[in-house]
Amino acid sequence: MLTIASRVNVMNRLGRAMADPTRSRILLSLLESPGYPAVLARDLGLTRTNVSNHLACLRGCGIVVSEPEGRQTRYEIADPHLAAALTGLVDVTLAVDENVACIDPDCTVPGCCDAQGSVSEDAS
Repeated sequence: MLTIASRVNVMNRLGRAMADPTRSRILLSLLESPGYPAVLARDLGLTRTNVSNHLACLRGCGIVVSEPEGRQTRYEIADPHLAAALTGLVDVTLAVDENVACIDPDCTVPGCCDAQGSVSEDAS
């Protein structure tokens, strides 16, 4: 069972990982598919050393795992639940703009989608 201290530790690791724009870009890329340092560096316009350092940080935070494949190393999000949570966090962040319709057709958040409907009803 997670204690408050261990939950804080988890949140701090996630916050540290996402606080850097380069690490966030790497995470977004890894959410799409596993990646290799050289390919990530090329696709993101970074040096291989820079990408490797950020991947080491993400691995140290427990957010990504590495899998040796011959002379290369493949990186991916450590757990499918974490990938879903990160995707959800990005979606929620995008949906915070009150002028944008909810992006989740199955939204069950109280007041979210019905608030949008009531805005249009009030305008009538």
